[in-house]
Amino acid sequence: MSMLSVLCSCLYSQPHRNSIYHYGADMEVKPMNKCASGQSFEVILKAPADLSTDPPQYLTLAPMKKDVSLDDLQKRLEAAEERRKCQEAQVLRQLAERREHERGVLHKALEENNNFSKMAEERLSYKMEVSKENREAYLHALKQRLHEKARTFLRFLYLCIIILEFLNTNN
Repeated sequence: MSMLSVLCSCLYSQPHRNSIYHYGADMEVKPMNKCASGQSFEVILKAPADLSTDPPQYLTLAPMKKDVSLDDLQKRLEAAEERRKCQEAQVLRQLAERREHERGVLHKALEENNNFSKMAEERLSYKMEVSKENREAYLHALKQRLHEKARTFLRFLYLCIIILEFLNTNN
């Protein structure tokens, strides 16, 4: 039966009883009357073993490679050794570059740390020097005031002595 007849049979409400449609040697279509909303079909695909009557073919092995001479093997081994050496040299070069970069970064960090330490030390020294100068200026001003007060006191004392002597001589 053709595919067109199968599609047209979908339009009819009742499928033909015992009607099984064969499409080629590998597919069967059976109508089913179990679907409440319309037609339903069961598609059965046959296994590949059922399709052919010939005995199954086994995978054939790849044809044997030709014999390789000792010189060819030696050349291959030398080429592989050369590739391995090149790869090792490249890895060592990358490691050396990485170490050099790490050294540069470490050197830069140490240099920045030293610069920071020097700047901090210079700032601290400057602050201490300013503090020392301010303290010395304060002490000098304090001594000046103390000397001025001492002079004023000595003048007062000298005047008191003169007044006392004057009073003693007049009495």
